[in-house]
Amino acid sequence: MMNHTHISVATLDDVTLLNTLVNSAYRGDSSRKGWTTEADLLGGIRINEEGLRTMLQNPASTILKFEVDGQLTGCVYLEKQQNSLYLGMLTVSPEAQTNGIGKQLLSAAEQVALDQQCTAITMTVISVRHELIAWYQRRGYQSTGETKPFPTDVAFGLPNQPLEFLVMTKNLSVPATA
Repeated sequence: MMNHTHISVATLDDVTLLNTLVNSAYRGDSSRKGWTTEADLLGGIRINEEGLRTMLQNPASTILKFEVDGQLTGCVYLEKQQNSLYLGMLTVSPEAQTNGIGKQLLSAAEQVALDQQCTAITMTVISVRHELIAWYQRRGYQSTGETKPFPTDVAFGLPNQPLEFLVMTKNLSVPATA
């Protein structure tokens, strides 16, 4: 049986479901069902509803949501920054990981970047998340060699060890306009 999948732009009406999805995929015992868990690195929550509302109210930002048969299964945060698109919070429900949803969201994000005449997509990944970094590298993202400090704000979680972000980027070929 074929499942119906749909990618669309999230709205404020989606905040509660997005909050549940993101926290289930990154933190706590439910996240351990998937390979993207941060539960061993960080305690606490990944995001809250207030943070999601702020993201959605930012005119430079978009959250794409991925639904399977009307059920929210994935999402990704995008924010235009000059001529590049920042990508964050790429999330797939732990039960649905390894089904290609992350790849589809990444592809949709790249299309948004091209539509907005961006020449690159940038992201930050926790530097000790070697499997995740390798996953992005297989999709054309490269380490820039730049690192950024991990936020000390407990809203991002409580690190169990010293953490930092690795900055990754993918250059995009923007089609020439006639």
